[in-house]
Amino acid sequence: MKREYHRWFSPVLGRDMELLLFGHAGRRLLVFPSRKQRFFEFEEKGMIGVLREKIEAGSLQVICIDGIDADSLYCFEKTPAQRIERHLQFERYVIDEVLPFCKVPGRKRTPITVHGCSFGAYHAVTIALRNPRYFERAVGFSGRYDLTLHTGDFHSLFHGFYNESLYYLMPSHFMPNLKEPKVLRAIRKVCFTLAIGREDPFYNDNVVLCRAFVEKKIPHEFQTWQGNCHRFRDWRQMARIYLP
Repeated sequence: MKREYHRWFSPVLGRDMELLLFGHAGRRLLVFPSRKQRFFEFEEKGMIGVLREKIEAGSLQVICIDGIDADSLYCFEKTPAQRIERHLQFERYVIDEVLPFCKVPGRKRTPITVHGCSFGAYHAVTIALRNPRYFERAVGFSGRYDLTLHTGDFHSLFHGFYNESLYYLMPSHFMPNLKEPKVLRAIRKVCFTLAIGREDPFYNDNVVLCRAFVEKKIPHEFQTWQGNCHRFRDWRQMARIYLP
């Protein structure tokens, strides 16, 4: 199996960023790591192994990017506004630097599926909703789509802070109110898959988002699993079923 390591200085982020590319041809799968994890997590946790047959057959390429959660949304030494701004810079890095890297040479448009587990699911689904013209699918396993939510042992990341920028980073907030026809038409070209355990603390948050998808006629699948299912042993099983 072809495996390539890439590193370059990101002008948007002002730092070096790393990624791994698996495969030589096929559909593109762009993967975000889970909370505060690194670009090699997907490989280390056996997810590449699950997809190995498709990768070796040339039907799938997987691009595993680095995250900067510890410098953005989870960097509590910064003010909420500073954390949001850093996260928006990360989004720009993905759109302006990673997606051109993923492009198939000679093609005007490269269909991309974006994916993540846990906090990686937040990144994947949110970036697809905010930038739908770049993606054909978004697949989130055990995602949290409202970072202001208090549920179980999980608390709001913003502790009462709220502004317009934060609103548009919370899919569970902005999707139910979205009315712009042009934006909705673009989002409806993306297919969303949300898979989560019924006992996961973010299950109801997923329900809220899927209700918005139904209301807005956005193509989606909502897959409920028994139990909590918030571990890589569960996500490896989900990957066999839901990833391209």
